Amino acid sequence: MWISKLTCGDCGFSYEGTFFTPRLFRLPREDQRFVELFILSSGSLKKMAELLELSYPTVRNRLDRLIESLREEQERDQELKKNVLDDIEQGRIKPKQGMRIIDAL
Repeated sequence: MWISKLTCGDCGFSYEGTFFTPRLFRLPREDQRFVELFILSSGSLKKMAELLELSYPTVRNRLDRLIESLREEQERDQELKKNVLDDIEQGRIKPKQGMRIIDAL
């Protein structure tokens, strides 16, 4: 999914274009919250287990699933990069446009 419009909530200014979402943003809200707690607990799974009132193995399993999800997102981005480079090579898009897409990944 791509974002196509950004709007300032204060002044109403908006900007339209093609914006790619960062990998972490593409994760489900629950996984985003898990990442936030992971960082706030300094990466301590023991502390996270206490905060979430879950067992250590359950928290570890959630982290493993999250790692796999992020790896899949990386693979999707690599595939998109390959497709963009192919499109540039075939003349379907201009190099400058392709590089903007790749830089946003």
